[in-house]
Amino acid sequence: MRIYDIIAKKRDGGTHTRAELETLINGYVAGDVPDYQMAAWMMAVYLRGMTDEETAILTDIMARSGEMVDLSPIAGIKVDKHSTGGVGDKTTLVIAPIAAACGVKIAKMSGRGLGHTGGTIDKMESVPGTRTALTQEEFFAQVNRIGISVIGQSENIAAADKKMYALRDVTATVSCIPLIASSIMSKKLASGSDAILLDVTTGTGAFMKTVEDSVQLAKLMVSIGGHHGRKVAAMITDMDTPLGHNIGNSLEVMESMEVLKGRGPADLTEVCLQLASYMLVLAGKGTPEECRAMAQQVIADGSAFAKCKEMFAAQSGDVRVLEDYSLFDQPAAKYEVLAEADGYITANDAEKIGIASVLLGAGREKKGDPLDYAAGIILHKKRGDYVRRGESLATFCGAPERFAAAEAVYRSAFTFGPEKPSELPLIYAIVTDTGVSYFSEEK
Repeated sequence: MRIYDIIAKKRDGGTHTRAELETLINGYVAGDVPDYQMAAWMMAVYLRGMTDEETAILTDIMARSGEMVDLSPIAGIKVDKHSTGGVGDKTTLVIAPIAAACGVKIAKMSGRGLGHTGGTIDKMESVPGTRTALTQEEFFAQVNRIGISVIGQSENIAAADKKMYALRDVTATVSCIPLIASSIMSKKLASGSDAILLDVTTGTGAFMKTVEDSVQLAKLMVSIGGHHGRKVAAMITDMDTPLGHNIGNSLEVMESMEVLKGRGPADLTEVCLQLASYMLVLAGKGTPEECRAMAQQVIADGSAFAKCKEMFAAQSGDVRVLEDYSLFDQPAAKYEVLAEADGYITANDAEKIGIASVLLGAGREKKGDPLDYAAGIILHKKRGDYVRRGESLATFCGAPERFAAAEAVYRSAFTFGPEKPSELPLIYAIVTDTGVSYFSEEK
């Protein structure tokens, strides 16, 4: 079977067999299929699409291209969560301890940040001493003992995805729904959890810019999960505006701890409660309403924060910083970005705000770049807020020589006007195997 013929078939709108996809994907991982042929095929998929069945088969082949983690040594139902990425998106550090405090096993592998979106592992490593690379035996033992561990993703998980994503990134094929779905779900299937909650972000700070595209992606990923015997649900959440007020690694850890202590920002708290409640639903703990009440209770009684500290301590983190934030590494300098005119903030482009944080040193422009864990942005004003000339829009944290470039990008993210903009919902919909339920209003 020639790779040329596989490319031509998709170019002409055909549907692939499993054998064709195995020849292509396994050949690419082995180095027998060159980048230029894989790039041609991915562009054909971008233009012609794939059926749901095709995408499920592709996902399975990608998942099996590397290590398939067997979590059966961990007792009980294991629930995973994955976000499609955003700015200020620190929800894992909140909802994983909530779910664990409610008795759900969390054996989670997370990634690092790249580009304008942050990564959970980078945030965890801003807590001094924290180990995010555990042996499988340590990982399993910790989850069995305390119910939770979050570690870096194994290099051997979904080997095909790593090569394919790097190629998509430079061939203008990132925003292709079948390729996004197979990329995310191949890693999730290979990671071994029984149930998976997907946080599909939508808006300026997300890969999916519209609710319609986000729902389409969510439905496809839920379908793929069903094909492989996993319980999957997806929540469509807003990423037009950054979540919470803090962007940057240690800054986001601090804000996450504030939510677990019951005093976090309203938007971040609400999204976390919704996500956590659906993780509990997937684990069979009750109705969404019952599960939300459970999540609220473990915040109120302190057990979710205690579980978070227990996880960091088990992974050698200095948990004193979770109580006393002054013990975190401190930024070299701080700088106030002041408003230049009066008016309402009618739009704040989350992607540009995320890029500004990268320019401050909080993120990576390319893989392997060093991070300044103390760098980042504290937002004082967001979409919908009224500002007066001279008021602080944000505080920048980082090295002084980085402030000017970051400020130029940051200011370009904002639009001001005389009228207060209409409020956007935090959560648009929940997608399950029974269909799509739209949220008509926020709780």
